[in-house]
Amino acid sequence: MSKLFDEIQQFHESLEQKVLIENKRLIAQATKELAESNMAKGLSIGEQAPDFTLKDSTGVSITLYEELKKGPVILTFYRGGWCPYCNLELRAYQRVLKDITAAGGQLIAISPQTPDSSLTTKEKNELEFRVLSDTNGSVAENYNLIFKLPDYQIEIYQKYGADLTKHNGNDTWELPVPATYIIDRSGKIRSASVDPDFTNREEPTRMVELLREVL
Repeated sequence: MSKLFDEIQQFHESLEQKVLIENKRLIAQATKELAESNMAKGLSIGEQAPDFTLKDSTGVSITLYEELKKGPVILTFYRGGWCPYCNLELRAYQRVLKDITAAGGQLIAISPQTPDSSLTTKEKNELEFRVLSDTNGSVAENYNLIFKLPDYQIEIYQKYGADLTKHNGNDTWELPVPATYIIDRSGKIRSASVDPDFTNREEPTRMVELLREVL
C-alpha cells in the first residue's frame, strides 16, 4: 500500500513546475504567519470532544455522540474537494477503511463545503465513509481549527480557480486547519494531529495503529 507521504511528495514535484515562485513564497508566508499566531491550534489529547450534528452529503443528520455509542471515531477535518492534498488524504483513508471498521472504529470527515460540493468530493474520490458539511464553520471553531485566509492568499486561490465562495456557499474565506482526532466512546480525545501546514498530513495507517490502542 502506498504511503500518503510519498503521494504528497510526488504531487509536490509536479506542482513545482506549475506554481510561480512568487505564489509559492506567499503561500509559505501565509503558513508561517498562521503557525506563529495563536489561532487554530486545535484541541489536545485528553480534552472532551465537542458534540455536533451535521448533515452528510445526502442530507442525513449525523450526531457525533450518537456515533460514539457504536465505537470510537476517527474524525478528520479537511479543507475541501478543491484541495489536491485533501483529496490525496481522503483516498488514503478510503484504502484503510476496512482496517478501521475491522478494529471497531468509524471514520467521519468534515469540511466547510456545501452538501452538494461534499457529494461531488465523495463521488470523485469514491469514498465509502461519511463526509459532513460544516458550512458555517461552527464545528471547526469549537475544535479551535478555524482561521481566515489573508487577502493575498485569497487572490492566489482565485487565480487558480479555488473560489471558496462557490464551494462553501458563503464569502467568509474561512477554512479549518487540517486535523485528525481519535475520539473514544466517552468522547475523550485520545489522539490529535493538527498542523498549520496544509501540505502535511498524518499517515492514515498510523491512525489505524493508534485506534487499535484505544480499543
